[in-house]
Amino acid sequence: MILEGIIYRYRAGIAWRDLPGCYGPWQTVWKRHRRFSGDGTWDEILTRLLAHADGAGLIDWEVSVDSTINRAHQHATNLPRHTGGPGELHETTHRTP
Repeated sequence: MILEGIIYRYRAGIAWRDLPGCYGPWQTVWKRHRRFSGDGTWDEILTRLLAHADGAGLIDWEVSVDSTINRAHQHATNLPRHTGGPGELHETTHRTP
């Protein structure tokens, strides 16, 4: 049930606290996920599950690309603005009297 709870949480895109009670206390599911992620157990579980499912032909490896654009506010950047200050090169015009 713990593994099902972890999978459900990611599939539904919910917070750990919103995990349904049928998977057990959310704290237990979270702690197990944290421990499995830290010691490599979760990677091993996923690798074996993917290998088994791929061998059985249960995985469709098609990819969908989303073209959503997220715009940032003009003040959201940390990059400096170059406004043509003294460090810029300027052309000088020589006038003959």
